[in-house]
Amino acid sequence: MSDLETLRKAVIEGNWKAAAAATRAALDAGVEPLEIVTQLLVPAMDEVGRLFECEEYFVPEMLLSARAMKASMEMVRPLLAAAGTEPVGRVVIGTVKGDLHDIGKNLVASMLEGGGFEVIDLGADVSPDRFIDAVTTRHANLVALSALLTVTMPSMKTTIAAIEAAGLRDRVKIMVGGAPVTQQYADAIGADGYSESAGGAVALARRLVGV
Repeated sequence: MSDLETLRKAVIEGNWKAAAAATRAALDAGVEPLEIVTQLLVPAMDEVGRLFECEEYFVPEMLLSARAMKASMEMVRPLLAAAGTEPVGRVVIGTVKGDLHDIGKNLVASMLEGGGFEVIDLGADVSPDRFIDAVTTRHANLVALSALLTVTMPSMKTTIAAIEAAGLRDRVKIMVGGAPVTQQYADAIGADGYSESAGGAVALARRLVGV
């Protein structure tokens, strides 16, 4: 089995040690870092998302695959930066103010990175000002807001309003998600998109940035 096929298999199966070893072997063999991302990591994470949608994979399997993908990206990312390779998009992601839950947000962040995005993860309990600062300083074109509690959903609306008040609304697309969030709520608060799953979030993000 080639190093490239080994890497793809390792990411899908969630074997981070094998993914790291296969990435190193591929780079040593002269495979371009961008090829590793576009031809291997992105399709592998797309397959993981498909398996999740089909209910063949669940959150634990997705987290293991995300860990394997990250092991590969840790080696590839500096090489991409050194070569001046631009990401698909830059996304600022965080769980909104008042909400400390981050498992779903972490999963979406990993899937987005595996999908070729540069991810600026602000963590949980993120204030509108922190989102605004990250969008401004990191030149992001996408914002992803997460909430797991019904009582923190209004923070999504507050954050979107703050981004608009800061004069940044025409610069970024905003996507929302989380267990209590619905398409109807996303529409009501002025979000550009909503996804109910991590795999769906990647497809949505690509559409929003025009990929």
